Amino acid sequence: MMAFFEMIIDQINYLGATALFVIGLYTVVTHTNLIKRIMGINIMGSAVFYFFIAAGDVSGGKAPIIGAGDPDAPFINPLPSVLILTGIVVVVSITVYSLSLAVRIYETYGTLDQEEIARLQAEEGDHD
Repeated sequence: MMAFFEMIIDQINYLGATALFVIGLYTVVTHTNLIKRIMGINIMGSAVFYFFIAAGDVSGGKAPIIGAGDPDAPFINPLPSVLILTGIVVVVSITVYSLSLAVRIYETYGTLDQEEIARLQAEEGDHD
């Protein structure tokens, strides 16, 4: 039983990233408000960043700088940090684009509720 808890403690970062991703996915799937869905996508993006940070962690690892400290010490992998910087740019771009579309949808339909928008589109289709 103690080994199970030690395994959980060792993998807590991965479990946290998974839980955060599931919360974001739940938000996207269950809400019809477009702003809440955009927030869910941002939560999912943060979970991916958290996962990459957890994957790049090395127990007792040092920063990968030549000449700093013991040369035989394990180094932390710098690749996840680079991927996170790229991911931040992508998530911010998606957020800005999504919010601009949400503003345009609100100007057109007067609501951000997806079910209401679908109903209004169906009514427009009936009049044509």
